[in-house]
Parts: sequence; C-alpha cells; structure tokens
Amino acid sequence: MGMTPERLKALLAFEALSFTLDDAASVPAQGHVVERLRFNLADGQTVRGLLTRPVGPMQRRPAILHCHAHGGRYEIGAGELLDGRPALLDPPGPALAREGYVVLSIDMPTFGERAGEKEDAAAKAALWHGKTLFGRMVSEQAAALTWLCERPDVDADRIAVTGLSMGATLAYFLAAVDPRPAAVAHLCCYADLADLVSTGAHDLHGHYLTIPGLLRETSTGEIAGLVAPRPQLICVGEDDPLTPPAAVATALQATRAAYADAQASLVFLSQPHVGHRETPAMRRALITFLHNYL
Repeated sequence: MGMTPERLKALLAFEALSFTLDDAASVPAQGHVVERLRFNLADGQTVRGLLTRPVGPMQRRPAILHCHAHGGRYEIGAGELLDGRPALLDPPGPALAREGYVVLSIDMPTFGERAGEKEDAAAKAALWHGKTLFGRMVSEQAAALTWLCERPDVDADRIAVTGLSMGATLAYFLAAVDPRPAAVAHLCCYADLADLVSTGAHDLHGHYLTIPGLLRETSTGEIAGLVAPRPQLICVGEDDPLTPPAAVATALQATRAAYADAQASLVFLSQPHVGHRETPAMRRALITFLHNYL
C-alpha cells in the first residue's frame, strides 16, 4: 500500500504540540520515587502526568513512555501507572522503576483528570473540525516524548514506548510516525482492523479510534511495520475478542514482511486460552525485551 509516516500523520490530523511543565512534586515510595506532574498546552488544556524513577542519583537512564489503556474506565487514565487496573498484573510504574527505568504516563483526552469530557462528544467534535480524537492522543504522546527526551536523567536515545489495549495502539502508532522511540512493546491490541470489521468485532473499540479513510490506504500490519528497523514486541491472547487469531495472522504477515526487509528484530508472543489481559509470560517478555534493546 506504500504508507509513509507523513501520510499517516495526515490521516490522523497529527498536530505539533508542546508541553510546558506547570507543577511538579516528588514523593519517595517503596523502592522508587514518584513524581506528580502537571503540564500546560498552548490551547489552555492542562494534562496530568505521573512518573516513576529509580531511587538514587539523577543519572542518565533508559526511559519508557507508558500509554494507558481504555477499558471503559475513564476515571483511571495515567493512574494505572501507580495503581494498576484489572487487565494489568500490577502497577507498571513501580515495577519498571525497580528495573532501572524512568517511566512517564499522561492522561489522554477524556481519561483520568480529563474525564469531564466524554469520549463520544470529543470524537464527534474532532471529526467536525477535520481532526480525529486518536490523532490528538498521538500528538499529545509525542509532546510527552519530547518532554521526556529533555529530562537530564533520561538518555534520549534509549526510550521505549509501551502500552496495553488502547495504550498498545497508541504505542505502535506513535512509533510509526515518530522516529525517536528506540523500541516499542505492546500488549493485547494488535489485529487487522478490516478483519475485525468483517466480523463486527471492530465495535469493541471506542470512538477514539475512528480515523476516516484509514482502511482505504493502509492496515494495522503495515502501520506496525513502519516501526522497523527498531525492535518491536507484540503480545496477544488468543481468546481476546480484540485480537482474534485470524485477524492477528493477517496483520502479522504485513509486519513480518517489513521487518524481514529491514533485517530487524520482531518478537511475537501469542498465548492460548488468554483473554484481554497481561500475563506473567507477557511481563517476562516485556522485561527481557527492554533489557535487550534499551
């Protein structure tokens, strides 16, 4: 299909945004440090950020931009970094900080402290203005990545993007349009969208993912393939209605082709009898992947 990062940006209605840090507070925790952050955007919106980092001197470390999930739990947002959610084994922020990473997560529009605006309303308003809600989300994640790259305790050449469910989709879309992530790892939201439409399973996604004309020009597998030659980890459960095996196979064929052409590392874990949730095997695969490629 010949999709490019610039064309994908156009379909998303990607915007060049920047975060200005308005407030920050550091709190020691058990085995890590928590930073509670508040960012301002030029359009007047404020965005909560949560960050975890290892205890010890402020030296340059590898970092992770963690994109939060959806799950219909609009009140959680970036809070999953510290408090977890049912689909996660445990809160990822402290766990990854103990592994030596600086980890940042921000509230997406309509989630966390921004849940006063409803997803359907935000998606409609964006479309009526010739934009997309998902494009706004990707744009804000790119702005968060810029801020993370500029931290003195972060090695900007060693940043991965991770996420589960909606966060997974955000992770590989962001890496597809932005060359800065050194690696991407995502769980439980990788499947060919056209295949999902054919079975009606696409309706399990929220309106945030409505991108006009997307399937006329590209596919999930091709978009994930744009991440190459950077390493990518894909984890799915075979009983997950968002990632049925046939739709995963369709996507994987295109992504594997791109990685073969680039002679790059693609790690794929598919678990039988597993639904829409992180498993211990997925967590082990994630930690191994991050240690190998950051």
